[in-house]
Amino acid sequence: MEKDNVRILIVDDEQIVVRSLSDWFRDDGYSVGTASTAKEALAKLTEREWDIYLLDVKMPGMSGLELQKKIREINPDSIIIIMTAYASVDSAVEALKQGAYDYLTKPFDPEHLGHLIRNALEKKTLAVENSRLKQSIDESVLSHNIIGASEGIKKVIESIETVSNTETSVLIRGESGTGKELVAKAIHSNSRRRYMPMIILNCGALAESILESELFGHEKGAFTGAQYKRKGKFELADGGTLFLDEIGDISQKMQMDLLRVLDEKKIRRIGGEKEIAVDFRLIAATNKDLEAAVEAGVFRSDLYYRLNVFSVTIPPLRQRPSDIPLLAEHFLKKYAQTTNKHIEKIADEALEKLTGYTWPGNVRELENAIERAVVVCKSDCIKEEHFPFSASRPNHTPIGRSLEDMEQEHIFNTLTETQWNITQTARLLNIDRVTLYRKIKKYKLKKKSSSSQEFVG
Repeated sequence: MEKDNVRILIVDDEQIVVRSLSDWFRDDGYSVGTASTAKEALAKLTEREWDIYLLDVKMPGMSGLELQKKIREINPDSIIIIMTAYASVDSAVEALKQGAYDYLTKPFDPEHLGHLIRNALEKKTLAVENSRLKQSIDESVLSHNIIGASEGIKKVIESIETVSNTETSVLIRGESGTGKELVAKAIHSNSRRRYMPMIILNCGALAESILESELFGHEKGAFTGAQYKRKGKFELADGGTLFLDEIGDISQKMQMDLLRVLDEKKIRRIGGEKEIAVDFRLIAATNKDLEAAVEAGVFRSDLYYRLNVFSVTIPPLRQRPSDIPLLAEHFLKKYAQTTNKHIEKIADEALEKLTGYTWPGNVRELENAIERAVVVCKSDCIKEEHFPFSASRPNHTPIGRSLEDMEQEHIFNTLTETQWNITQTARLLNIDRVTLYRKIKKYKLKKKSSSSQEFVG
């Protein structure tokens, strides 16, 4: 908050005090108003808003403490500093009980008073920012891009509304790319824990030892390379939500460890002796058939029952083709904005092609397809030819072609579409740049010139 935007109202019946304080604050760049009585101060409250009030305790008529009550009735967030020449423990305690920021005894040290005002403003700024953040979070409730009007998506949204404001564990089921993380974020954003962190961990991508360290954290020297103490995801999620994706891929040992944490709500860091209490809500997700995994003995039944208290199943995109135009429109707006392109629509023929495709990669594949189309589109309308990928090919794989042949061709086509922009190509293929360079080298893909690319097998 800039000083010239800060308004301070000084209320004191001693004119020498009023003049001295006014001069100090004006010299320091603040906007200052004065009043000699509580009645005059209340009149000024109707004229404008004030950020800080300095009130004398003893004044003719209404006292400073009574005035403080009136001000807080009008503006509960007011910063009020009480001043007095007659220090009294009782009056100080009463002022602080009523919500005064501080209590000062005359005469004042200008430096101390200036420091006090700066601290009060920092507190007010922090409170305003916190309020805005909470408002922003509240406005984002159920707006986590869960787009669709199909019956399947309506059921998902209904499930989110049902379970969000409880402390129940949730298991989200769905194929890869259906948006399980998005649903988890919506549940968290609608819960009582929404102002606390949501910690996300993909369990399937990690080896058991790394997963254990990620979840539990470790003490300094717990193992080779542990140079510092590190909190794990269980601790980081304290007070908030922990989202564990691909829960069906964790080992039997990690299943047992997770079950123990859910039961006891306590963890011990790797290499640590002390038990640490944790309080988090668990949301898990899987694309596996956990019932079959339990039947086969590879997933613990007790953990399964602990996770599956409430289940949300996201239908694959092929089962809700009516949502494809809505999703395509959303992704078009998103990527037209990020690429600073003026693309207004998707042609009807192209949209029909998108709607007729089965989308094995679900929403994620559709999003990548739209992003790719936006990148290569040179007009204000995306057409059928901007989708030379899977939407225009048959829904079966040609017999006799190896997986490597198909990967080679797909990478080459994507490079061609992006005019060999490595960053864009890597993002569209959902791989990092290093992996892309390695694939280009492996398949000996070459770019001859700006108008001629070579596909070398």
